[in-house]
Parts: sequence; C-alpha cells; structure tokens
Amino acid sequence: MANFANSTLLVTGASGHLGRKAVESLLARGAKRVVAMTRSPDKLKDLAAKGVEVRAGSFDDPASLDAAFKGIDRLLLISTDAVGVPGGRKAQHIRGIDAAERAGVGYIAYTSLTAPYPSADPASVVPDDHFWTEARLAAGKADWSSLRNNLYTEGILQSAGAAIASGKLYHAQGTAGRASVAHDDAAKAAAGALLLGESKRIYDVGGPAAVTQAEVAAILSRLSGRSIEAVALSGEDFRAGLRAAGVPEAFVGIAAQFDIDTAQGYHAIVTDAVEQLTGHKPRSVEDVLVANAAKLAA
Repeated sequence: MANFANSTLLVTGASGHLGRKAVESLLARGAKRVVAMTRSPDKLKDLAAKGVEVRAGSFDDPASLDAAFKGIDRLLLISTDAVGVPGGRKAQHIRGIDAAERAGVGYIAYTSLTAPYPSADPASVVPDDHFWTEARLAAGKADWSSLRNNLYTEGILQSAGAAIASGKLYHAQGTAGRASVAHDDAAKAAAGALLLGESKRIYDVGGPAAVTQAEVAAILSRLSGRSIEAVALSGEDFRAGLRAAGVPEAFVGIAAQFDIDTAQGYHAIVTDAVEQLTGHKPRSVEDVLVANAAKLAA
C-alpha cells in the first residue's frame, strides 16, 4: 500500500469536529503538506501555527472552491451538514467534485454512510444524498474511495440520559445490531484514506461488533448502577415518542429512519477498515461509553 505523506493533502470542513480531527491525525502521521479548507479561517489559527495551510472555501461558492483546490493532489471531501434543505448537500458535494476535477485533483476520499441507497421516501434523504454523491464520484475523472461511516457511537449519549432516568431505552431497531463507530476512529480512518487509501475502493468504517439495543441497555445499566430495559417500538410509535419528547420535526424522520434501517440489518456490517486505515482496532461501544462515564453520571 502506497504512502502519500509527501503529497499535498486537503481536508474540507476542517473547522468541523471530524475535519479538525482528521487534520490533526494527518499531522501526527507525518503528512508534510496539509491544507485545511473552511468557511471560517479564523477558527483554524491553531492549526496554521502548526504549519497547516488554511484556505477559505464554501461549497456554495464554486469560485472559492477553484481557488481552494488549486495544486491539491488528494482531497478528503467531508459530507456537509446541509441535510434536508433545498440545494442542500447533494448539490454541494457535486459542486465540490466538479471543482476538484477542474483543479486536476487526482484522488478524492468521501465520507459517506453505511448502506447508502436511493429512495423516494423523504425520510431517507440522508442515504439518498450519499448515494448520488458516490454515483458522481464513480462517474468522474479522479480516483476515489468511499468511506461508508456507520453511525457515530457517541450518538448513544443523546438518549442515554433519558434512559437512565426512566429505566427505559426506547428504540425501533428490533433485535438487530449496529456496528457504530467512535468519532475519533472515523476521523483517523479518513486521514488514513488520504495517506494510504486505494482507488475505486469502498471502506465500510465501523466498530468491532454489531451491538443491539439490549446490549447497550446492559452497558448503561452497569455504568449507571440502575436497571435499564431496552423497549422495542414500531417505527411509527418511535416517531410519536420523538415528537412527544420535543425533537424538531426535521430530525424525527431521520432518527426514525436510522433505527428502521438498523432493524433491517443495514448497519450491522463489520469489517477491518478502521484497522487497515489507522493501524489500530476500532473502539467498542463500551469503550466509548466508559470514556464518557462522567457525562452519563451528570
């Protein structure tokens, strides 16, 4: 496997959580020419002080992309957060790939989603965005790899507090497992794709095991000292519960669809992609929850 530490490597969305960690991982792994693209260059002064070249760029401004991608050999395209809005991230991603081709970028690594699929269902906008972005990559001029990230393990923390308080972990995942990935592992794998990634390759980036909600409830019970039961609901009842809990409507369909997709087995894929791209095994659900024990206690 080739090493591209001496190539000029660019990370988009570098002021975001995943992008910043990817840049830091590139530096730690010996990358010599790292470029960080962001809409907010002032947020990356600390990275600039470490020798990172910071460039302004926006996926809504093709001219800024042309300038940002000039002279870049390998690009990490981190999926944007413009989900479910007109002219949202599918259009943004395609503009980014178009600009990368104009600039002569030779390789694009893209942070996709486990099992992206096209759908006419409005609730399926997240996998749909990733499907069409991957299709554009495959039809393009540059070499590419797709980093199909499973859902982030840290997402469990969003429902853990209510589960500990009530003793009930409500979900619509049935008895299927989810091989969720720790955020740090996903960021390090993304950096690894820039340094080591093979062309025309799909990496399913996930955790070491497909963990059921019953198993999550058991882990939360051990860590909190309280008895927590996983309660499986239908998709419609789960949506109703999210609405009753005050979850914004824009996220109700997305959250429910992720659980339904998990119930259908889409998120149970376990591979060694993290180890291939980082050199270490991925962290488990329990590892992540133990590391966040203070938040659970609060």
